[in-house]
Amino acid sequence: MGGRGSFAAGNNVAFTYKTVGRINGVQVLEGLRGHHSLPVEAHSSTAYIKLKPDGTFHEMRIYNKDRYLVAEIAYHPEGKLGKSGNNVLHIHEYKVPGDFSKENRTTRLLTQQEKEKYKPFLRGVKL
Repeated sequence: MGGRGSFAAGNNVAFTYKTVGRINGVQVLEGLRGHHSLPVEAHSSTAYIKLKPDGTFHEMRIYNKDRYLVAEIAYHPEGKLGKSGNNVLHIHEYKVPGDFSKENRTTRLLTQQEKEKYKPFLRGVKL
């Protein structure tokens, strides 16, 4: 997964994630060989999910039709939005797809409408 199926200098690039399940049709990925975050570019999907070791939701990345990251829904500490060390459900939105710098993204709490929309994917998250 990741890399949009690309080749590096004409060579096949090994996958750095494996699919370990699905939640409502969205692949749940686990990193291989030290990769811990989800891909910044999609290989074959418009979204991927990562779970915490206990099986609860950690994050979901959403990609546009060109497979570039456009939004990331997350459930982890976010100092700007919650008490230090406490998980908070929030979203990062990328203004320019393909630019993954912190300057290119916004961070905010999910709206009630977004919570309802993504609720089927938020395994173990208290809304």
